[in-house]
Amino acid sequence: MTRLALEQVTDFGDFTKGKDLKEFFKQAYSNISSQNCLSDVRLSPDGRHIHVIVRQPKSGLMTHDKYQRAHLMQCQKHVELVLTGNVPIVDVIYIPQSKPEDGASVLGVIFENGRVEFWKFLECRSGWHLLQTVDLCKSPRAKVISVCMCQNFIIWCEERPPSENSNSVSSNLRFCICKKTVEVNEGGVSLGNVKIALHNNPRFTTISSGDLVYLLPDMRENSSMGVSKVFLAWSPEHDSFKVHSACSCTLMKSSSKESDFKRLVTDCIGLLSTIDPPDICGFSSTGCGDLLLLLSTGWVCIMKRDSCLRNIYKLPDNCLSASGSQNNSLNIYNEILALTIGRTLFLIDTKCGLELERISLKTEGLLFVNTLDSHSPQMLSETGLFVVTQNPKISSTLSEDSSALLVEAVFEEACKYYQQRSLSSTQLTVEKLKKGGMFQAPISLAAILRDYLSNQKTKTGEKHSTGQERLMSSLESELRSLVLLEDIKTSMVTASEKDLDNYCESLVQQEICRLLSGELERENLQYLNGIFHLFPTYSWHAIQVVLHLRCSGEGLLSSKAPADLWKIILSPVQPTANFAHCNGQQKHTVVPVFELLCHSIFKFQPSWLPRFLELAQQQSGGSSKSSWGYGMKESSESMPLYKRAMTVLPCNGTYQQLEVELLLCSERPKAIMQALRILIKQGQWVQVAQVAERFCRQSPLLNKEIFSALLCEVSQHRDLDPYLDLLWTLCPEDMTVTSILNIVLKNLPDSTQNSGPFEAHGSQVTIGLLKPLLRKVLQRETKPSQRYADILQSPTVPPLTPPRQPKGLFRDAEQKETKQRTSSGSQATCQARLV
Repeated sequence: MTRLALEQVTDFGDFTKGKDLKEFFKQAYSNISSQNCLSDVRLSPDGRHIHVIVRQPKSGLMTHDKYQRAHLMQCQKHVELVLTGNVPIVDVIYIPQSKPEDGASVLGVIFENGRVEFWKFLECRSGWHLLQTVDLCKSPRAKVISVCMCQNFIIWCEERPPSENSNSVSSNLRFCICKKTVEVNEGGVSLGNVKIALHNNPRFTTISSGDLVYLLPDMRENSSMGVSKVFLAWSPEHDSFKVHSACSCTLMKSSSKESDFKRLVTDCIGLLSTIDPPDICGFSSTGCGDLLLLLSTGWVCIMKRDSCLRNIYKLPDNCLSASGSQNNSLNIYNEILALTIGRTLFLIDTKCGLELERISLKTEGLLFVNTLDSHSPQMLSETGLFVVTQNPKISSTLSEDSSALLVEAVFEEACKYYQQRSLSSTQLTVEKLKKGGMFQAPISLAAILRDYLSNQKTKTGEKHSTGQERLMSSLESELRSLVLLEDIKTSMVTASEKDLDNYCESLVQQEICRLLSGELERENLQYLNGIFHLFPTYSWHAIQVVLHLRCSGEGLLSSKAPADLWKIILSPVQPTANFAHCNGQQKHTVVPVFELLCHSIFKFQPSWLPRFLELAQQQSGGSSKSSWGYGMKESSESMPLYKRAMTVLPCNGTYQQLEVELLLCSERPKAIMQALRILIKQGQWVQVAQVAERFCRQSPLLNKEIFSALLCEVSQHRDLDPYLDLLWTLCPEDMTVTSILNIVLKNLPDSTQNSGPFEAHGSQVTIGLLKPLLRKVLQRETKPSQRYADILQSPTVPPLTPPRQPKGLFRDAEQKETKQRTSSGSQATCQARLV
């Protein structure tokens, strides 16, 4: 199998003045109390220069350069770029040369007061050289907040000083977005005129991606207008803006004429008051017009240049809060998403959202894109530079000793199989099995295995008949899997500590796949329990691969596992495999497969558990709507899946919201009522109303129970007043005024001794509240039923007698009518019959 691993880069040559990166960062951050060591680190596009922006106690810039060993021998003296001063440094940008043959890019150091220093690294002159210094801003009082480089434009967000008459809203919108053309030539750097692209906007962070610039709001500032809920995508070439949100409705407005932020978002004010998008915890440019976003919900999304927000991967629950770090970085490398959360590196396949690898880091790292090798994820940390590589594929060739061991394992497994089915108390051994001559199956399997391992695949008719060729082709996949499994076990014995994790994860995945592909007896089930107990993380990864679990952008879970595999997973609880859970921990008992999977999902991705229950119910023949019996006794064999899934939840009630979701997913009346009582106890009245509206239409009996339970709550307090109109519409048809009043009177709270004729705090139910319900039910009782109206109702006056005519006249009228309806041929026949 091909594995992804993190290897330290060792071929970059010597470091400046013999210093390593750890000493460099230690010197750069020796006087800084902040723990965000990597938040102000920048790397050059070619990966040869590392810049650290020092902000305390004095503003400055420190540069760490990598260059070849041969150059160091020619020139021992090397000039580092070290800047210090009182003006804070905002950022550094790289401006590419107009002609690639002109050499390295030019570094622009942007200061807060708008001054820019352009530097260039010249190897022939052994260091950095200042080209020129210019000013970006027109006003001397302006401040640069953020800056980026897009095509041949320098884009920055500029803060204007507030006026004396400005209010609080205007003071938050005192920024503007500016751009200026820049060109590097032989004489230096030439800048164009300043053009303001957007006025009266909040504090924005500028991010360049291809020919677009994304303007992200600063979450630290609170705005009364709610403008932090949106971010902009701007095309500097066409001066067109698009208003986006991190919600599902991404594109809110597009304009190519508006240059005032207030007027740009005026049409979106109504929508802004209704949405609550998640916070943006991390972002990164893809370089082709797209933007990667890490949201506070744990989703990693990509904002496409066509205004489509696509979800890629969902982090484990509480992963962001548990890391306790703000140094989150993410990038895409050739359809592989690399993401660092604290001291964990995630590698995700962007095409399907599958987690390829999860690597633990010794220190926090910063991902960057090296233009010289943009397909490999590269990371910078205090201990050095690292690159993600692919380990070579595990060889499937076994030595002679391993082959002999594998053949011997076949006979040992056969001994166990035959001993279980033997009526004799005599112990069966491998020697007896080989010499007895009565057990031909293991001997034949051993011969097939030897033939496969020795690669004797000649196609001549003398050695292989057509039947044997068909047999070998049918057993090809199983033999290959068996050989690969044995090879992994053999390789683990001599593997280094670095490769041991990869082999161990592969072994766990192979074993779980093997155990779930056949008959799962008690011994194998006990072995599977041991794997999940000893290797929980590897087992979780194996579950996702074996079941092909995928989570879509809408949070829906899907699986492409075959029906036979689901049959093994959902097999009923064996009588010999007793299981028990308490406080979320398994006791030393054999746990069924379904509970094992639920426990693993609950540990690593709790939000998937209700969706996994829905998948399991679909595979078991749908939800349990067909077995809504109230008086049925549940045994260990007939225990519903939702109860089996709930056994993994702690007993202390810390996961009641997840318990409610599991109960509702079961769609059983008892479970629904249990979930409703939990929500009522918590006071979640919005969810109570939603549950009542959703499930009252599914069963008349369930409708009556839900309505009665909510009517009891209405009798005791006034928290359900906003939902009374909905509750009255859910009143069952067989409810009468008498039954309603009986429920209300039985559940009225005890009145206090000092209460007067009117309740002081208004917590008692009143006739005014019940009046719409009572009027509705009373009208329904007094209204006559229309079901048997045609039988019970009779006309008050008997129908009129039809008029009578003389017999001759009637016959003449009938003959006349018959002549008019028939043709000439049939007319004569009719007349003859009448006569």
